[in-house]
Amino acid sequence: MKILDLKKQFKYLYQPSAKKIETVQVPQLQFAMIDGAIEKGSEPGKSPLFAEATQTLYSLSYTLKFMLKKRKTNAIDYPVMALEGLWWVEDGFFDITVKDNWFYTLMIMQPEIITPEIFEDAREQVRKKKGDSDMLNKARLAYFEEGLCVQTMHIGPYATEPATLERMHDFMAESGLKDAVGPIGGKHHEIYISDPRKAAPDKMKTVLRHPVIKT
Repeated sequence: MKILDLKKQFKYLYQPSAKKIETVQVPQLQFAMIDGAIEKGSEPGKSPLFAEATQTLYSLSYTLKFMLKKRKTNAIDYPVMALEGLWWVEDGFFDITVKDNWFYTLMIMQPEIITPEIFEDAREQVRKKKGDSDMLNKARLAYFEEGLCVQTMHIGPYATEPATLERMHDFMAESGLKDAVGPIGGKHHEIYISDPRKAAPDKMKTVLRHPVIKT
């Protein structure tokens, strides 16, 4: 059985240092994606639709993994990658402390071996096992290329992210870079390395990544 060590291959994207801010060139990668929006008066941790989108992406991702692992010829095993979120607003500046006007694309990276046909087969398997749903039908397989970015590993609860973002902005200013999140069209990117249901808040690991442009 062939093993795809995605976590080792993309360690520089998913396990950056928490001690420093760094620039990184993010290549075109393939993801299972679902788009949505946080309901008024809610936030990601309390949104039923956000939870359903997360569950749907994991169901598809694990189904895809085991489809390839159990096939009789050319079996391939690989790890299911971390959940990621692209976040933005459509009515002004993105403010990480105001969450009920956020739009999002939730996504989980998929290896190149996953084709649109394989993805549709997995969708049908999930449909047969768990029933049809609007969320399952919204899921898509697509490429995303983020390009030049600034990133770091944030350690701690989500509520303390602003301090880490301030460090990132200081690094951008010192490096002749401009944050592309906001009116320029870039999106605040979080990669959820830790499971918030299991990790202690002060030990939570979240990759924070912002696209940037050179000034």
